Amino acid sequence: MNVEAIQRYALIPADIAAGRHLDTLLTAMFLHANLLHVGGNMLFLWIFGNNVEDRLGEIRFLILYFASGIAGSLVQVYVDPTSQIPNLGASGAISGVLAAYIVYFPRARVLTFIVPFFFITLSSLFFVGYWIAIQAVQAYLSIGVQQGGVAFFAHIGGFLSGLILALLLRPRQHPEPSYRL
Repeated sequence: MNVEAIQRYALIPADIAAGRHLDTLLTAMFLHANLLHVGGNMLFLWIFGNNVEDRLGEIRFLILYFASGIAGSLVQVYVDPTSQIPNLGASGAISGVLAAYIVYFPRARVLTFIVPFFFITLSSLFFVGYWIAIQAVQAYLSIGVQQGGVAFFAHIGGFLSGLILALLLRPRQHPEPSYRL
């Protein structure tokens, strides 16, 4: 990736904490480190995002997506406000979508690939719960570690904001009319 593009458009926590380059709260979501990074995010968006968008509609989905991404980044900044390590990717936003998915579809089944080469179907609540538990453990282990890698607190912040927003943005359920014959 282009170093100048990363310096200009990636989120640097120390800059955000100082009130500089606030536009990177948005632009960083459109940058990814490599094809595996963007591919993983797009796979999760494809699997979970279309159902959440169907439930919320386009505008509320975009609100959830971008607000979760920004909230995730702000949590990462809060945890390490002096960091000069560039943050990039849509993982906070994707985490918010995963949270919304379990709010709206907790009993849905997710076909999951388990190494080495077999598939198992898990409940979405278990699948996403396991995923966020791993993020929480990794976040805890990353406290005080100054190195590049995964912004685990952005995942957690995006997830928590996605949970809240999924409840706030939930469409009203219109009960089916009942008829007596």
